Amino acid sequence: MRSVLKVVEEGKKKRTLGEPRIVSADDYEGLEVDAKLALIQSLIPLGLMHVAGMLEDEVERLAGRRYSREEGDPDLVRHGTNRSSVKLAGRRHPVHVPRVRNQRTQTEVPLESWRAAKGSGEVDEILLRRVLYGVSCRNYEAAAEAVPGAIGLSSSTVSRRFIEASTERLKVFNERDLSAYEFVVLFLDGKTFAEDTMVIALGVTLTGEKVILGFVQAGTENAKVIGEFLDDLVERGLRIEEGLLAVIDGSKGLQAALKKAFQGKVLIQRCQWHKRENVVGYLPKKEQDSMRRRLRKAYQRPTYSEAKAALKKIQTELEERNLSAARSLEEGLEETLTLHRLGLFEPLGLSLKTTNCLESINSQVEARCGKVDCWKNSSQKQRWLATALLDIEPRLRRLMGYKHLPVLREKIKEELGLKTKNKAA
Repeated sequence: MRSVLKVVEEGKKKRTLGEPRIVSADDYEGLEVDAKLALIQSLIPLGLMHVAGMLEDEVERLAGRRYSREEGDPDLVRHGTNRSSVKLAGRRHPVHVPRVRNQRTQTEVPLESWRAAKGSGEVDEILLRRVLYGVSCRNYEAAAEAVPGAIGLSSSTVSRRFIEASTERLKVFNERDLSAYEFVVLFLDGKTFAEDTMVIALGVTLTGEKVILGFVQAGTENAKVIGEFLDDLVERGLRIEEGLLAVIDGSKGLQAALKKAFQGKVLIQRCQWHKRENVVGYLPKKEQDSMRRRLRKAYQRPTYSEAKAALKKIQTELEERNLSAARSLEEGLEETLTLHRLGLFEPLGLSLKTTNCLESINSQVEARCGKVDCWKNSSQKQRWLATALLDIEPRLRRLMGYKHLPVLREKIKEELGLKTKNKAA
């Protein structure tokens, strides 16, 4: 490829070729075939000339340059062309595909570059991520011009392809099998998403891997809706027979749904951060920082008896100064100390004493979806959220302190009386 024409927009419906901008072939010389193909099949296709150039390059490597008798494999020869097509910018375009034949075996030699260029019809990963990371459908065509030799896509084409790709993502997300995982911890937390609450479930396996299990759209963290969501996770293979530790923010709806759906198979660890903030919210601003420090220090006590004694002391003091704050601290206090009671606060408290694992994911979702200023319907919200979560999941790090999770599993079974039941069975 010696040059590439830059496509510029002229009006909303009409596109014409502007003045040619010469781009040296050396600019692309360093790219591997896979990288070139990724560009061709992405939002920024390099065009039919680039396809032809790659095919010709492979033919030259196999059979040598045209009319040369000393290059390439002596058994391989050029053998005309076939008419075919390649998909660029959402449309099929006709191309002439060169053929190479092995004279000795009398067989056709397939071109790897053509097989890859023709594509497999899979979801366009690059398009999905470009839109997700901030190039809007409307602005994509202008953004494409920043790449030498780019051929732009109309906003309607990008929007249509993103809808198709994200719809497939949502389907995969809602249907994937969970039975292959051995979960020991379940995080549940709600994220405000365009005036709705999206409750997201995150599982942690026995070896510390984090897997986003799913989400449900609800007006609030409603017990009935969450219960149906949890039932669906079980139907998809979520195993609860050996018990789970569920880390939640303290929502009564989440707690009621967990206990009903996982009867006798779940321990609740309420988020200590949420509890602390709930308590200090009842106090005058001038007292909040000092109380926040005291509560944090009390929760940091390594043993159950020490932590509970320190918190009870604070509660007694609050009963004299602010009865509402004292009641807030007392409500569900025992469930904020579950890790302490199991004797695993020191090795696992940093990871499991709060819902920070999910809060971190929520902030990453916001970075990908926050730029959308017009949510049209539920389908759009769920498609974007599923696409964002599946993009985030491979980047999640293993849980800190994961080596202690097998001990946590045994402690959960002991606390719930599941060890005895399993032995009896």
